[in-house]
Amino acid sequence: MSRGSARLKPLVWAGVVAALLAGSTGCKQKMSYQPRYDPLERSETFNDRSSARPLVAGTVARGFLRDDPEVFLGRKENGDYVTEFPFPVTEEVMKRGQERFTIYCTMCHGFSGYGNGMIVQRGFSPPPSFHDPETRNKSVGYYFAVITNGYGAMPGHAHQIPVSDRWAIVAYVRALQLSQNATLEDVPTEHRSALDAPPPAAAKPAASPSAPHSGGAH
Repeated sequence: MSRGSARLKPLVWAGVVAALLAGSTGCKQKMSYQPRYDPLERSETFNDRSSARPLVAGTVARGFLRDDPEVFLGRKENGDYVTEFPFPVTEEVMKRGQERFTIYCTMCHGFSGYGNGMIVQRGFSPPPSFHDPETRNKSVGYYFAVITNGYGAMPGHAHQIPVSDRWAIVAYVRALQLSQNATLEDVPTEHRSALDAPPPAAAKPAASPSAPHSGGAH
């Protein structure tokens, strides 16, 4: 190989690399600057001139298929309210219901469900007591539907409270109703003796050592 050929070889490779870089840049431009619509941009393609297309009718997001009316509506297939919980009511469900009831319901219904919550005491429309005979006889599906859709001055809570939490609240409401209207026969036999036990004595506060009064603000 001559000395001149050796000098030309790096120049040839430099030219090849430059050509490849130029070709890749052109490819990137074609991929990056393809036709598209900006948000809310007008379109001449569709009759409504909107570039943002609505979802196809009947589209359901993954995980949001509500194919059980008893769970998601609180109603049977014939439209009647369900009278039984559509899932097992466990201790965990009750604790969750108590927590959610305290957050979303006590300001109107009060902690015991008598309809004397704090904002009611300040002039808001009082809800019916959960312990009135007519209210106690409402089915669990009815309570679920009211939480979902609202009733009277009460707004619907479907966007705030998930379905499972709504049912947990209904379970806790049933516990409140039982607690205020229970009889001795409702208490398991092995626990009835505890009802006759005297209440525990309140602990007396420890006496603080006396100190001479030194005056000044306290």
